[in-house]
Amino acid sequence: MRHFLGVAIAPEVMRRLIDAALHAPSVGFMQPWRIVRITCPRIRGRLHDSVERERLLTADALGERRESFMKLKVEGLRECAEVLVMALMEGREQYVFGRRTLPEMDLASVACAIQNMWLAARAEGIGMGWVSLFDPHEVAALLGMPTGATPVAILCFGHVEGFYDAPMLEKERWAKRRSVDECVFENRWPTADHQAEEAGSNSR
Repeated sequence: MRHFLGVAIAPEVMRRLIDAALHAPSVGFMQPWRIVRITCPRIRGRLHDSVERERLLTADALGERRESFMKLKVEGLRECAEVLVMALMEGREQYVFGRRTLPEMDLASVACAIQNMWLAARAEGIGMGWVSLFDPHEVAALLGMPTGATPVAILCFGHVEGFYDAPMLEKERWAKRRSVDECVFENRWPTADHQAEEAGSNSR
C-alpha cells in the first residue's frame, strides 16, 4: 500500500503485528531480524529524503521508462501512521546451520518475518507498504546500526480508505503477473533445446 489516511494505529495492534514478525520461521532458528520503530519526525523526514534521492537515481537508471516511473507513487512515508525499519542483525557469520552454502538464507528469513507482518496487517485491516528505494549504508548510519547490520526494508503502516484490487504496479501497467507456465518447471530448468525436444515428443 502507498496511500494512507494518517489515522493512528492502536498500540495493541502494532504489538500484534510485531509479534507476528517475531514468530516467523528462520533458518537454523537464527532469528536474524531486528526492528527499529521510527517515532522521531526528524528521522522519518531524513528517511524520506533518502528514499527520494534513490527514487531519482532509479528513474535515471531506467532510461526510456524514466518518465513513466516518475509518475508512480512509490511510498507513503509522509502519510502513514507508523514506520518500522526491518534489518539484518550483526554477527550473522557465526550461524552456520542452513547457511554454509546459502548464506543469503538470513535475508530469506527476514523476508519471512516481513511477510508474516504483512499478512497480520491485512487481517487487522491495516495497510502495509514495503519501501526498498534507499541507500542501505546511509540508513544504517542514520539509525546507528553496528557494523554488519543491514537495513532491508522501510515498512509503512496505516489505515487505508480501501485495499487495491490488484497490485498498484499491475494496475498502472508497469508489469504484469507471470503465468504458472513461466514460473513452474518440471524436473529441470527449461532451455531452448529442451523446449524444442519437449515440443517434438508431444507432437508424436
